[in-house]
Amino acid sequence: MENLENSIREVAEKLLSEKKVDLIIGYERGTLPLRTTPCFVDKVEDIQKLVWNASCDANLSKYVVGRKEKVGVVAKGCDARLIAVCIIEKQFPRENVVIIGVPCLGVIDRKKIEMELGDREVLEAIVEDEQIKVKGEGFELVLPKKDFLCDSCLTCKHRNPPIYDVFVGEKVPEITEANEFADVSSLESKSAEERWEHFKEELSKCIRCYACRNVCPLCYCKMCFVDQTMPAWFGKTNDLADTMIYHIVRAFHVAGRCVDCGACSRACPMDINLRELMKKTEKIMKERYGYEAGVSLEKVPPLGEFKMEDPQEFIK
Repeated sequence: MENLENSIREVAEKLLSEKKVDLIIGYERGTLPLRTTPCFVDKVEDIQKLVWNASCDANLSKYVVGRKEKVGVVAKGCDARLIAVCIIEKQFPRENVVIIGVPCLGVIDRKKIEMELGDREVLEAIVEDEQIKVKGEGFELVLPKKDFLCDSCLTCKHRNPPIYDVFVGEKVPEITEANEFADVSSLESKSAEERWEHFKEELSKCIRCYACRNVCPLCYCKMCFVDQTMPAWFGKTNDLADTMIYHIVRAFHVAGRCVDCGACSRACPMDINLRELMKKTEKIMKERYGYEAGVSLEKVPPLGEFKMEDPQEFIK
């Protein structure tokens, strides 16, 4: 991991010093254990701020949208795929971004660690190979990393970025055996009434904080439909009907574009299983259109294009 971190710094330094980019977007150490934050480096002397470890969970494609300068971005598989989606959707030109691809073996889900520790606070943490060593007041534990990875990482089929300009390190084996739609299968085994009740129960926990929207790289609209007042599409209350409309419309909004980076579920303070609904839309897109988001710079998401020869007369 340390070698990979040094290699990222070397690539970043070369890109900046040769003026191939104006800015590097990567990760730096956070102020709390097991945390990193996005890092913006425009001077070679600041390159040492860049880090790479299993806590680099933020999807950095979020910070590319809207930039005018040329940027280099440290990109895991999910970051690179969302960069590709945003390029297709013309949020920034391809020539304005240098994708620094890095292999990813999964990022740590801090919520799982918090659940394991209860009210005990982690004051120090080290990730070494396949172990997470955590220490706090009166306790010290060694946790198996594989048990504390984000759910989306456990079935990720793109641990190596499918699209990149520079690849750092060695490619890692892809996961081929895990069923990425296992959670969806459970959902599909329910009747329509049972699914509706399931989502009502799950979404009733929502407090409308919009963390899921704010963290999503695909929610880049200048004015979100939930914030519009002229016209107001629906209320901003915590009434379940309003809450469910928000989540259903948002699911349609990212259908065929979501790459299952898991950022929405990690950001949710109420631990709502948002990923379940997104995986269902992802499965539908794969089965009906043979489409997988972010693996090509050529194919437009199925719900993002319209052709005059499309058969739906009501659209014309």
